[in-house]
Amino acid sequence: MLLEKIGISAGLIWSTLETGEKNVKAIKKTTKLAEKELNLGLGWLAREGKVKFNEIDGELFVSLG
Repeated sequence: MLLEKIGISAGLIWSTLETGEKNVKAIKKTTKLAEKELNLGLGWLAREGKVKFNEIDGELFVSLG
C-alpha cells in the first residue's frame, strides 16, 4: 500500500514538473502533498534518474531530467 502511495505521489510531482522547473514549495502547493509524501515521491523520481535538482541561494529547485 505504501509503495502505491509513493508511486501516486511521484506521478503528481511528474505532472507538475512537465510545465518546467519549480521550487519544492511550489511543487508542494500545486500537488497538495504532505511533506512526507512529497519527499518520498521526489526520492522515488530521483532514484530512477527522472529529476534533476538545482540549489539557488539555498532554495531547492526540481526539473525533469
